[in-house]
Amino acid sequence: MILDTFSKLETLKKERNAIILAHYHQDLDIQDAADFMSDSLVLAKQTTQTNVDIILFYSVHFMCETAKILNPEKQVIFPDINDGCACNECPYMRLNTLEKIVEALEKMKPEITLPEGLRIQVQIPFEKMLALS
Repeated sequence: MILDTFSKLETLKKERNAIILAHYHQDLDIQDAADFMSDSLVLAKQTTQTNVDIILFYSVHFMCETAKILNPEKQVIFPDINDGCACNECPYMRLNTLEKIVEALEKMKPEITLPEGLRIQVQIPFEKMLALS
């Protein structure tokens, strides 16, 4: 079953020009499927170095939003908008599964979107924060 899921995921990633970024607190299956794995801030920075159309970001929700601020032209997809929280110590990170990754890429949702005015308003402070890290 897991091999089928990995295979399906790899096919979808190629078809949709997507990558998976995973926080190192994710389960091992998700870490194995990830193209990049690190802490949330490093992952958010990594999104600006990719040449893809779709970013599946498996971390805390606010860092997914950071990725969207830094990449307004890319789709940023979170595994399950109801499963996340704003704290790495939260057990909800464990609710992500390989099957949810496949489902998110198949359905292309839930996508992280931001009002353009908000994105512009916070972009400079975020860039300064990232430069300091």
